[in-house]
Amino acid sequence: MLTLVALVEFPVGGEDAGRRYENAVLALLGRHGGRLERRLRGTDGQTEVHVITFEDRAGYESLLADPDRAALRAALGDTAPATRVIEVHEV
Repeated sequence: MLTLVALVEFPVGGEDAGRRYENAVLALLGRHGGRLERRLRGTDGQTEVHVITFEDRAGYESLLADPDRAALRAALGDTAPATRVIEVHEV
């Protein structure tokens, strides 16, 4: 099992487009053995935190290589959110 935390920051003025993008990408998780465990939004409206699990690392890597995901990101151009992904484990 692979657990990730994604910190997603939307550019000012790009919040709505960024949320639509995240909705679409999160909908792709199932085809790669992934699952959204939690989705939290910062009180600033600019940041989201996603806790995502995958059956294995190969599933995460296949999501990253998914052409539908790449097309969604390319369509946003400069308004694409900045994302930092951290691999985590229980302590």
